[in-house]
Amino acid sequence: MNQESLETMAGPGLWVVATPLGNAGDLSPRAARILSHADVILAEDTRRAGLLFKRLGIEREGGLVSFFEHNEDKKLPAVLEWLEQGRSIALISDAGTPLLSDPGYRLVRACRERGFPVSPVPGPSAPLAALSACGLPPLPFSFLGFPPRKDSQLQRFFEAHRDTGATLVFFERKSRLETALHAARDVLGDREFCIARELTKDFEEFISGSLGSLDAVDFDLRGEITVVIGPAREEDKASSERVLALVEEEQEGGGKPKEIARRVAGRVKGWTAKEIYALMSR
Repeated sequence: MNQESLETMAGPGLWVVATPLGNAGDLSPRAARILSHADVILAEDTRRAGLLFKRLGIEREGGLVSFFEHNEDKKLPAVLEWLEQGRSIALISDAGTPLLSDPGYRLVRACRERGFPVSPVPGPSAPLAALSACGLPPLPFSFLGFPPRKDSQLQRFFEAHRDTGATLVFFERKSRLETALHAARDVLGDREFCIARELTKDFEEFISGSLGSLDAVDFDLRGEITVVIGPAREEDKASSERVLALVEEEQEGGGKPKEIARRVAGRVKGWTAKEIYALMSR
């Protein structure tokens, strides 16, 4: 693709285009150019996409096609046919960078397998925005998408990432946030965390704390939420003697051993409920 085509229009192929999280000024000139000239735009929500284009002053003559989680497989053959015809197609999500907890992976993979060009148009990304401004260790980090809703799956979800040494970044719905952070505390122990809310918008907010002090957090929050949980720090890890002393304190309050282990995990740094339970069983 020559430089002239990049300057004036979106060339044939699939363009994966990042759109603003909230602040319209974050859309890059290249993204605006491609969104203006692509033959077809695949949008997670066509209504929201239309409002976004109006707010950004983008005028379009091409098609705007619904493309979301539950119709991706159904729409895939038509999209591949358009690409076969040499059309330019832009993929966008509701906000931020597509494919990160949004549809599109199967489409990108199918394009690669068939030899159609796929080009990223990078820009806003909620996980990276949260990570860059939260004050927790940025490397290494793992982006986990949305946690599962069932409590049993939620525990396994955090267990799978407990011992990686990485900072964990994930999205969560406001109605599930408190449950998710309590599950994280039970599995990961007392780690630092940050709730990044309404990134780049008027009411942007960063709420920092520790998993061991969740009672101090006001969970009556609104807007889009990204959570960052820092890694366990070895220098902060409590001694086994300290843990056993807390176990004795918690036993006075009653409860099953696993319940006691979870309570102690919320009071010490560097220990998970599973590790405390194992220490109690020795």
